[in-house]
Formats: sequence, structure tokens, C-alpha cells
Amino acid sequence: MSVAGLKKQLHKASQLLTEKINGVEGTKLDEDFIKMHKKVEITQKLILELVPKTTEYLQPNPAYRAKLSMLNTVSRIRGQVKTVGYPQTEGMLGDSMLRYGSELGIESAFGCALVDMGQALKQMAQVRDCLDVRVKHSFIDPLQTLLDKELREIMFHLRKLEGRRLDFDYKKRRKGKIAEAEIKQALEKFVESKDLAERSMFNLLENDVEQVHQLLGLIEAALDYHRQSGLILENLRGSLQNRITDASNRPKKEFRSKSVGSTMCYTDIYGFSTCSSVRSSDTEITDALSEKYVTPVAHKVIQPPLIPQTSKLLTNNYDHSSPMDQPCCRALYNFKPENHGELGFKEGDFIILTNRVDENWYEGLLSGESGFFPISYVQVLVPLPQ
Repeated sequence: MSVAGLKKQLHKASQLLTEKINGVEGTKLDEDFIKMHKKVEITQKLILELVPKTTEYLQPNPAYRAKLSMLNTVSRIRGQVKTVGYPQTEGMLGDSMLRYGSELGIESAFGCALVDMGQALKQMAQVRDCLDVRVKHSFIDPLQTLLDKELREIMFHLRKLEGRRLDFDYKKRRKGKIAEAEIKQALEKFVESKDLAERSMFNLLENDVEQVHQLLGLIEAALDYHRQSGLILENLRGSLQNRITDASNRPKKEFRSKSVGSTMCYTDIYGFSTCSSVRSSDTEITDALSEKYVTPVAHKVIQPPLIPQTSKLLTNNYDHSSPMDQPCCRALYNFKPENHGELGFKEGDFIILTNRVDENWYEGLLSGESGFFPISYVQVLVPLPQ
């Protein structure tokens, strides 16, 4: 800093102390200027609070916000353009429902309903992501730009005006010791700064219709989000009502007890073998199997295998050839994914069909995961609608 600049700063500090301590009044600005200055200060404080509060409205979890801020900062440092998305609560709940609905299987009405609801919640999470992007583009970014450019420029002019006012008041107070030309020059600079500050504040306050447009953009984005969410939920309600109707009209199955013969054999201290059998309604077969698998080992129980009739009942109970109410297929072979986006499965797995990519590939859902797999590896049970 030059000697003249240092001297000027000392004059300003001296004048400020004189006003604060001795109560000396400085040059007063007009009422219009003071009113505009107050409104600009309110606008600045408003935007400084409004931007983070809007972010909290879109992203309620403070821990996730802090984590995303850190990850996005690291991404920018590494030169990565893509930012990490906020994990929407609807999406997390939808993932859980899809996973357990798929594990329950398509024969379970509850499992199918969980899959329907999981898919609907995933759609709502996507709509919520669109809301975040839209509000940031139409509301947060314009306000941040206003704060970083116009308001910053106004604050610069106001600080410069205050400095020139102090310099002018100091020189005016020491009139006679300071040349008239120097006082006149200080006055001209003060008037120039006042004009610049006043003009910039006037332009900001007169163009507040832009801020009203930004508020309208926020409301339209929120309204569109709720409209789409309402439509998704209405469709989901209809789907669940259809599930209830289908499950109610499904013929009731009677429970059949499956008896299994068991024999307990042991050798007592005198060397005699003692056996006790629990016999099923298939007395003769159970007796024969029990006699075949009795071994005179002390305190050891050997279970005979299931009788053929019981085994057949178990097989019929879990027959996967029953009608299914949504597009699906059964795996004929094991498929191990080799590329990103492919869906792996084992022989016998049931896969929900969501899309046919081309003549060689399907897209499906298994255990909450979605991916592509070859058509030749599966047997289609319920085809996709044409």
C-alpha cells in the first residue's frame, strides 16, 4: 500500500472512532437511499437463509447432505463431472419391498403385491429426483447467482461509499488544515459512489418480478411432483385391489398332515435291543422301512427315508406349474453374468419378466435385482403382453 493510501485509511479510522466515541454525526444520506439499503440487506439475508432451507426441504437427512457434499467435493477434485445422487427414502423402501417380494415368489399374493408397491415407490423416487433437479435449476441456482453477482456488486459499492463518506467527513471536519481542492475531490468521489450504489440497488428492487418467477418455478415443480406421485399411487391402489380380488377368488387349499415314520432304537445295559416306532397311516410301508433301518446302537436314532406317498405329497404341494398372474419364466440352466447389467441365476429359479430387449435377450427381476439374460436359458411360463 502506498503512503497516500495508508494515510487515507488512517483518516477513515480516525473519523469512525470520532463518530462512535464522541457522537459526531457524519454526512446523512437521504431517506430513499436508506430504505433501499435496508431492503437490499433484507434480500441478502433472505437468500442466505432460503437456499440452505430449500436444500433441507428437498434433502431432509443432514447426515446424507454432509456425506454428499464431501463426495461431490472429492469428485470435483478428481475432475469427475457426475455427482452422487441423494438416496430418496421412497427408493430405499421400494428396494426392500422388491427384494422380499421376489423372495416370497410369484405364487404368493403378498409377494406380488410387494413387487407392485416396490416398483411404484421406485418410480416415486425417480419423480423425487426430477423435483430436486428442477428446483435446483429454476429456484436455487437463480437465487445463488443473484447473491453471487448483483448483491455482491451492491455490497461492494456500499462498502466503497462508506469509506469515501468517512474520508470526506474527516477532511470536511479539518477544513482549513486541508486544501479546498482535496475536500472537493473527496466530495465528488463520495457522490459518485452514492450514485453507483443507489442505481444498483434500484435496479435490483425494481426487477423483483424475476424472484417471483423463481418462486412460481418452485411451486410448479412441487405441484408436478405431487401430481405424478398421486397418479402412481392411484395406479398402485388399483393394482392392489385387483390382487385382493384375485386372492379372494383363488380356490382354498386344505391342509394335509404328512406323517413320517420314525423309530428310536437303543441297546440297554443287558444287551437287549429296544425299539419304539411312531407309525403313520401308511402302516405297512412304515413298518417295513422301520425294520430295515433299525440298528442296535446305544441311544442312537436313525430316521428312515420318507415313504413314497409322503414324498409325492410334498412334490405336489410345491408344484410350480400352477397358473401365474404376471409375466415370468423358469431357468433351465445356470447363467453366470459376464458383463455389467446381466442378471445371474441358477437352474430352477423363477424370474419376473419386465421387457424383451430383442430376439435373444430378456430383461427381468430376481431377488430385487434387475438385469438382462439370454432367452435360450429359460422357459417362459407366462409371456409378456404383446
